[in-house]
Amino acid sequence: MAESMRATVSSMLKGIDRYNPDNVPTLERYVELQAQDNTYDLEANLALLKLYQLNPTTYKCNYACMILLKALTNLPHTDFVLCKCLLGQDKMEEKTVEHIMYLHDLLEMCQFNVFWKVKEDEKCKDLIKSIEDFDNSVRKFICHVIGITYQNIEKPVLERLLYVDSESLFPWLNKYGWKENQDGYIMICNQEETVKTKNITEKIEFDSVAGIMAACR
Repeated sequence: MAESMRATVSSMLKGIDRYNPDNVPTLERYVELQAQDNTYDLEANLALLKLYQLNPTTYKCNYACMILLKALTNLPHTDFVLCKCLLGQDKMEEKTVEHIMYLHDLLEMCQFNVFWKVKEDEKCKDLIKSIEDFDNSVRKFICHVIGITYQNIEKPVLERLLYVDSESLFPWLNKYGWKENQDGYIMICNQEETVKTKNITEKIEFDSVAGIMAACR
């Protein structure tokens, strides 16, 4: 249903009608559908947050939180920062919003073990449950970080980082082409093979240094 609604919402966001407060209920419904159908539309979500900003009486914390959680699922992109910038200071001090921002900080700092524990806190547990496939979306980001960080990693460590058991780990190994060695390590990749040299050539025009040369006489 979210995909069928995408074109309707897109047409609503063109021109001055983007700031029509009457669009709020439709955009809120669209956020719900994104959560249910595991789809994502950053532009529409930013538009709703902007309307909340311009029309404070229409603000609903649960929809703002759902938008923030959906932005978390799109890491490593900077969507979360864009969404947070449209929330006023008073909104960011709300307990649920603060908790979600803490989750974001943990992911940004790669504190994945702590993230999984904090995620289970009752403060936003119900909201997170409303986001379809939230955990796996976060795991994709964690796999991205692992892929650019490790050459080899112990299997138990990888299981803890992804918060999965041994059986549930195999689909992730297959997805990213990681290989399990007999020594209990998972071969991620040879980071040395991914390093690319780059020649940097700086061009300085004479006019840009003429003044400096003249001052040195």
